[in-house]
Amino acid sequence: MPTVSVKWQKETFPAVEIDTSQPPYVFKCQLYDLTGVPPERQKIMVKGGLLKDDADWATLGVKQGQRLMMMGTADEAVKVPEKGPVFMEDLPEEEQVVTVGQSAGLFNLGNTCYMNSTLQCLHSVPELKAALQNYTNSGRSNDLDQFSHLLTVAARDLFSELDRTVRPVAPLQFLSVLRKKYPQFAQQHNGAYMQQDAEECWTQLIYTLSQSLKSSNSSEISAVVKTLFGIDLVSRIRCIESGEESSETESVYGLKCHISQEVNHLHEGLKRGLKSELEKASPVLGRGAIFTKESCISNLPRYLTVQFVRFFWKRETNQKAKILRKVDYPLELDVYDLCSEELRSTLQTPRQILREAENAKLGLKVHNKNSQENDVAFGNSVESSAATSNEGALSEKKTQLTGIYDLVAVLTHKGRSADSGHYVAWVKQENGSWVQYDDDNPIFQREDDIPKLSGGGDWHMAYICMFKARVI
Repeated sequence: MPTVSVKWQKETFPAVEIDTSQPPYVFKCQLYDLTGVPPERQKIMVKGGLLKDDADWATLGVKQGQRLMMMGTADEAVKVPEKGPVFMEDLPEEEQVVTVGQSAGLFNLGNTCYMNSTLQCLHSVPELKAALQNYTNSGRSNDLDQFSHLLTVAARDLFSELDRTVRPVAPLQFLSVLRKKYPQFAQQHNGAYMQQDAEECWTQLIYTLSQSLKSSNSSEISAVVKTLFGIDLVSRIRCIESGEESSETESVYGLKCHISQEVNHLHEGLKRGLKSELEKASPVLGRGAIFTKESCISNLPRYLTVQFVRFFWKRETNQKAKILRKVDYPLELDVYDLCSEELRSTLQTPRQILREAENAKLGLKVHNKNSQENDVAFGNSVESSAATSNEGALSEKKTQLTGIYDLVAVLTHKGRSADSGHYVAWVKQENGSWVQYDDDNPIFQREDDIPKLSGGGDWHMAYICMFKARVI
């Protein structure tokens, strides 16, 4: 193997061996070790021009002791980092939560998946968490029972713990108070706690929080549950026989999607859920009669909860049976046509501003004469489902609803009966990703897979959906 000298800038390397059995690229790698100049930047002068990576040494006529010239700029020297690598397990748990991008799971304490899935869905509502943080141990008013107060405190403390750690949490205190407040969740069979209906747990928890937070002396959170989840309905009630009519108003914390052979989509089921028949006394006829009841929404919430009415009481088996029919639901739900005429009129301007803002993002021109006035009035500001205030509290800045909602949580059931099977929560995180909370095991999921939880078999199927309002 010939030995050559190589001059590079002000330096000379007097004895560099060339292995002529290897291509010139290997020689360049040797020079890289000596000079720090990457092979692709090296320009080495030989007979006939520049040395190519795949040239044949036999044709170049390189001789023993020959002096070669090399040009090229070396890579910048790698600096030793001021701080060594920090592994995630060495971070404080609060920083681990931010790094992982999800909160912790919940241990199953014996058929408690119905409770875990409910808690994970409601834990994803930052405004609710902020209201709970403002609830103090001494915040109980005289008209609030002790267990409602203790359940609110337990929910506050549990939500805080979920935000502080990535390790699974055992909701022992919350479960204990829940069973004391609502004894049906303490039912046992053969010495073991029974599976319960997640919708009943959801309803009872929301009702308790509506009472405890409403009873606070702080006006800021006096109606937080009503603002977040409350839906006002106005109904027209008409007697089929006499034609007499009346109207009534009511407030609920969720809509119901009734499932039948004609229902293939959530929107169809919601329309059917707003129509019903009831039997009551007719002053005109002087006896009982059948009345039709048609309802529409007169006030919308920040978070719209929808229950798929999948369970019914089956007398033959004396238990709740399940309707397995597939009912599709969207990632974006528009409830404009379910609203009253008065509410529709209120929604029209915000909806127009929302359309213009979304068109602008897509680069589409807006030809609306009122768009300039709308920009001035509302600042052309659109808040999506992922946007929340820093504190998570309800924004003091006036916002307007549009009637359009984005899906942020799905509670599913797998099995044939409400009192058996398994419940799981699928929750959209603040960074836009979805996580499946299967008790203590959080698993990231693709958004495209969330609408597939629509039923039609024995796999997980949507039982409760929670949508967040898109506002301006």
